[in-house]
Amino acid sequence: MKVIITIPAYNEENTITQVISEIKRVMSETKYNYKIQVLDDGSRDKTAELAKKAGAIVYSNPRNMGLAETFQIELENCLKLGADVIVHTDADGQYNPQHIPELLRKVEQGYDLVLGSRFRGRIRGMPLVKKIGNKIFSKVIGSLVRQKITDSTTGFRAFTKEVAANIFFINTFTYTQEQIIRAAKQKFKITEIPIETRRTRESRLFNSPLEYAIKAWVNILRIYRDYDPLKFFGFIGFVFLLLGFLIGMYFTYLHFTTGIVGHLGLMILMLLLIINGIQVIMFGFFADMKKQ
Repeated sequence: MKVIITIPAYNEENTITQVISEIKRVMSETKYNYKIQVLDDGSRDKTAELAKKAGAIVYSNPRNMGLAETFQIELENCLKLGADVIVHTDADGQYNPQHIPELLRKVEQGYDLVLGSRFRGRIRGMPLVKKIGNKIFSKVIGSLVRQKITDSTTGFRAFTKEVAANIFFINTFTYTQEQIIRAAKQKFKITEIPIETRRTRESRLFNSPLEYAIKAWVNILRIYRDYDPLKFFGFIGFVFLLLGFLIGMYFTYLHFTTGIVGHLGLMILMLLLIINGIQVIMFGFFADMKKQ
């Protein structure tokens, strides 16, 4: 079994050498045939140079392309290198490489995608807002794939070449969750292991907890829209119908008390809400049929 351990890196000259060295030390005590790949995402420092010196295979993007596109390029390169199993980890040293053999053993047991769950193990240095957001994300993903997922945003995971070859990504912020959803839809076996993480530098993805919260909720809605359109549009349609029904109840009350006089605008609003509610629900049915 050929294992490729792949690391995306952007301006990580302070940690990349240590990360590679730790991985080598852990893997040297195992039986696995492995290589380490670093995907330099247009770094402006010595990340690529230091990674090569440390013994990694290095590919460099011509410019900073972001995590999602870089992840897809990582997978393509790993397949070209003949990977049977791909292990993905971070360049900042957050994930302890001692867990890599545990990920690989789960793959050997027949799982196709193995997630390193920070919330089943020990997590350090994660802000409260991000922790809550990650847990909500995981609940959403778990409901979509009908399996308990405790950490859908973890960047520490192992998966087979079949998962890498058959899953393509359309979102940028949620590619980690998208891999889980698409793997589940294609009947790949998914599991988690508890991991311990380390405190690292502040995240570069978000300027503030508020920005993270907004992006998280927007993308939760996108996930439901793309992968469970009946529930997404059905809920919106139901709200419209409910509001229309409440206005109708108000007109019923007026009819049996003071009588309906005027209220033309409110009546038009009631009809629009009911018609739009039915249309949105029907759209959800059609979108769900197309998804299938």
